[in-house]
Amino acid sequence: MTEERKKRVAIIASHGTLDMAYPPLLIATGAVAMDMEASIYFTFYGLQILKKGGADKLQVAPLANPAMPMPVPNIVGMLPGMTAVATGIMKNMFKSANAASLGELLELARELGVHLVACQMTMDALGIKREELIDGLEYGGVATLLEFCSQDAITFAF
Repeated sequence: MTEERKKRVAIIASHGTLDMAYPPLLIATGAVAMDMEASIYFTFYGLQILKKGGADKLQVAPLANPAMPMPVPNIVGMLPGMTAVATGIMKNMFKSANAASLGELLELARELGVHLVACQMTMDALGIKREELIDGLEYGGVATLLEFCSQDAITFAF
């Protein structure tokens, strides 16, 4: 009798904004809660999520984001201070819905055993040092991602 391997979810996180940081963490923690193996590969600006204290400092830009639920025209997003306003609105929406903060989700992902992989090539290119990132990470290149994906992983990119 052969042992059945767990289903796998591979997620690429390449954006470092508040609205793009939630989906990878929510999907990964949900997958692990459903007894799946999950890995998030953080590359380019997605590495901002992994910076020490960085997850809860991420912002959302209202400009060129027409789906942003703000009671003002999208063009107002270009005014100084509107990124802070939009970020505050989004954080308050999540808080009033009793949703976890990004920092809490990131900690939960670590506790649940989600593979959190920082792209070494991007770190080198952007001058990001391991000391700047949270503890408990794995480091690898595209081969690390592809190896995980090659074993029948459902794959998402954000």
